[in-house]
Amino acid sequence: MIPCNDSKRLFDRYKDEFEAAALSVLRSGWYVLGENVLKFEKKFADSLNCKYCVGVDNGTNAIKIGFQALGIGKGDEVLVQANTYIATVLGISSNGATPVFVEPNSFFNMDENDIEKRITSKTKAIIVTHLYGQATKMDKIISLCSKYNLFLLEDCAQAHYAKFNNQYVGTFGVMGFFSFYPTKNIGAFGDAGAIVTNNEMVYKKVKMLRNYGSEVRYNFELENGCNSRLDEMQAALLLIKIKHSKEITEEKIKIANYYLDNINNPLVKLPKVEVGCTCVWHLFVLQVQDRDKFVNYMFDNGVKTDIHYPIPPHLSKAYSFLNYQKGDYPFTESLSESIVDLPIFNGMTDDEIIKVVEAVNLYGKE
Repeated sequence: MIPCNDSKRLFDRYKDEFEAAALSVLRSGWYVLGENVLKFEKKFADSLNCKYCVGVDNGTNAIKIGFQALGIGKGDEVLVQANTYIATVLGISSNGATPVFVEPNSFFNMDENDIEKRITSKTKAIIVTHLYGQATKMDKIISLCSKYNLFLLEDCAQAHYAKFNNQYVGTFGVMGFFSFYPTKNIGAFGDAGAIVTNNEMVYKKVKMLRNYGSEVRYNFELENGCNSRLDEMQAALLLIKIKHSKEITEEKIKIANYYLDNINNPLVKLPKVEVGCTCVWHLFVLQVQDRDKFVNYMFDNGVKTDIHYPIPPHLSKAYSFLNYQKGDYPFTESLSESIVDLPIFNGMTDDEIIKVVEAVNLYGKE
């Protein structure tokens, strides 16, 4: 059976480096906010051509802290795409602000033409999600933020090193948020996250917020500080992943290109990449009309698939208080009923890749 993901294969490839880094941390006796975190923050910021990086414990808290730093809360509205993972929305609502959903486009990212009509006097920010690894087309969104004096934030949890117009995602707005969950292209060995910014004041504030609201030990300046620190072990292991990020990314692009060039079945719709954008293929997402039938067929033919995401946030129980109904976001809802992920992970063998393509191409002809 071909898994939909297998993080261990990448570990096995760089096993000696990972184990040496882990042992070094264990032997150091320093496990929180030490030398490895500082090295990681500088290395990751430099790799994105960005001034500052703050390591945190996960991507969800990165978003939450980001909105805290901007003072966005009760009474404020934030525009967010309707097909994103719920973590993006939790970062808004956990601060008391109200998420206002925007439809995606055919590339799965925020539809720039669905934004302006949803802006009100209460709107304070737009957060885009570069979903499945593809950069969002940013030019019109940047213009709208300028026109209405809105903060622009970027959820880059699935799009490490994707670019729009040759600029890395996460560096267009006031902040970019990253997750290093193990299945991500640049994944840790547990939860980990980061906030990047070119704004020195924002950098200083999020750095304090992640550490109890303190810059100097036992001198607490912010009442809404939290304990959200990236630990030394994850930082040390992430430094290995960043070192190999080019080959990690190129391998996934190679798999995706093979799928795009060789899958040929009118019953499935392949993903597209928008002009000016790059995709690093965190996920390879098809659209199929009878998804359950396709998923069962693929499993019977030795291929596991997955679904990101079957329930859009506006229809989840968590946000029932917003009183959205089915039909309010028809394109998002149609995607949630038809999308399915094919296996795409580092360490896939040529035989596995070919088998996936052959299975998809025979679907409906069996």
